[in-house]
Amino acid sequence: MIANDARILLRLLLGQPKRGSHAERLQAFYAPQARDYDRFRERLLQGREALLQLLDPAPGARVLELGGGTGSNLMSFGARLGELASVELVDLCPALLEQARARTKDMTNVRVIEADATRYRPETPPDCVYFSYSLTMIPDWRAAILNAIEMLPPGGRLGVVDFYVSDASGGPGNVRHGRLARLFWPRWFAHDGVRPSPEHLRLLRELLPNHQLQERLAPVPYLPGMRVPYYVFVGRKDY
Repeated sequence: MIANDARILLRLLLGQPKRGSHAERLQAFYAPQARDYDRFRERLLQGREALLQLLDPAPGARVLELGGGTGSNLMSFGARLGELASVELVDLCPALLEQARARTKDMTNVRVIEADATRYRPETPPDCVYFSYSLTMIPDWRAAILNAIEMLPPGGRLGVVDFYVSDASGGPGNVRHGRLARLFWPRWFAHDGVRPSPEHLRLLRELLPNHQLQERLAPVPYLPGMRVPYYVFVGRKDY
């Protein structure tokens, strides 16, 4: 395990390539670590189970995950996964989608799709759409949010769990992060193509005022005492 972690840490230190399309940068960054991706990140990417509990899709619902990566988030549905009418998992990175296809090959209600989260539209509107630690990795995150909301029917729900930092004066949630957190985390994550920002949550709260919000801190592997801010958001489309 330590050797595998060391390989992933090396990739993180090298960072995401600066050249090429978004899809090409993702593939170059994640292909060498795809097999160990889930085990390493499950210690860092917290709140995913809480997100799916808040979304709580009913039996027969249609669910869409944008930026679904390896498909590991689907495991948090447990037995409820088989009760859903359909699940579409969308991502741009072939290396991660290969892991997702292997994981879901016996799940007849799951489709794995290589597509752009800012433009993909399913044939039938989904009841729930969610981003799990993917919104901060999408360069045009605003287009991704708007696309997700536009594809939902009235009453549909959008969920997001991701890293973020507040403004200096506090908000867009209820927490004010200290100056060190506001300076450190955006610079730390940007090296790997992850860009925490208060603007993501601000837009979500503005567009979906009927929502639930949780703001928490997660420990960071191999950085003792460090805790990174993240939020869990679920909003209902009432129009």
